[in-house]
Amino acid sequence: MIAGECRITANLSMNMATLHLMVGLPCSGKTTRAKELERELGALRLTGDHWHLRLFGDDLGEDYDTHNKRHQAIESIIWSVAARALELGIDVIHDFGCWAREERDAYKTKARALGADCVIHYMNAPQDELFRRLVARNDSGEAAFHIPFDTMREYCGHFQHPTTDELEGGLTVDIDIN
Repeated sequence: MIAGECRITANLSMNMATLHLMVGLPCSGKTTRAKELERELGALRLTGDHWHLRLFGDDLGEDYDTHNKRHQAIESIIWSVAARALELGIDVIHDFGCWAREERDAYKTKARALGADCVIHYMNAPQDELFRRLVARNDSGEAAFHIPFDTMREYCGHFQHPTTDELEGGLTVDIDIN
């Protein structure tokens, strides 16, 4: 459930596209919210995991280095699609997680270099809720990576929560489990 959304910025320029960065850990609701935004905005949604699963299947548990190299290649290809869409004035929803500030800053810089705006959509969920959702996701058989608990714990340790200054002009969705 969404407890609240702080600010939502509007794109008032007819020619300025917006890059929407979906930020959060697996199971935080990024793709669910990205699909909603896709419908609301008529934007192009690019979800790296979907491309990866379609091209290579669920290779997360096989060879981590190979998985990461594949994922980086997919992200590069998808960015070229996103960049072209932004140049054409089409809003893009970049559904990748963007775990590190350095990565988020790089995408903001790239978007602005193309004349596009950039908004962060931070999906903030408590770790207990992430693990509850992970169990449901892993058991569901849906088209998603099967993530072992130990791997998710590592992910939680690597994730850099966006700072207040990063979120200016963006929004935070706090997941309320009550």
